[in-house]
Amino acid sequence: MAVNFASKCSRAGSSLLGGLGNNLSALLSTQHGTTSYNFLSQQVRTFIQMRTVLKVVDNSGAKKVMCIQALKGKKGARLGDTIIASVKEAYPNGKVKKGKVVYGVVVRAAMQRGRCDGSEVKFDDNAVVLVDKQGQPIGTRVFGPVPHELRQKKHVKILSLAGHIA
Repeated sequence: MAVNFASKCSRAGSSLLGGLGNNLSALLSTQHGTTSYNFLSQQVRTFIQMRTVLKVVDNSGAKKVMCIQALKGKKGARLGDTIIASVKEAYPNGKVKKGKVVYGVVVRAAMQRGRCDGSEVKFDDNAVVLVDKQGQPIGTRVFGPVPHELRQKKHVKILSLAGHIA
């Protein structure tokens, strides 16, 4: 099984990584093949879809939410898309309580997104800012970096509340 996987990865590594394919196959053929397999399997990034747990990066009172539905696209939500979510963890004296169904705008996603200039942006975590039905933020502050692609999606109010625009 490990040898078969190593041969598949060496072919995929040579096509994806250019000249680094030989080093990748050498890495997989060593005795630490299982650790490199775990490392490679963690690199796969997907859309934000149903049952994805997201971090809330505003002061609305929620800590974590779980995505119920992405309002756009069949596969899921990406940067700037609106989702419907259920609050899983909340602060005791916040505006939003546990179990409430809320709308949110994805402001950080672990899946990479290409930009017009050829660069790509991706974040370490999946994060959301809670909004009402009209798209206005519930909180008054946004923590952490926010991508400037939100301007194209008409979320200018979130950009104005953010401390750092990436």
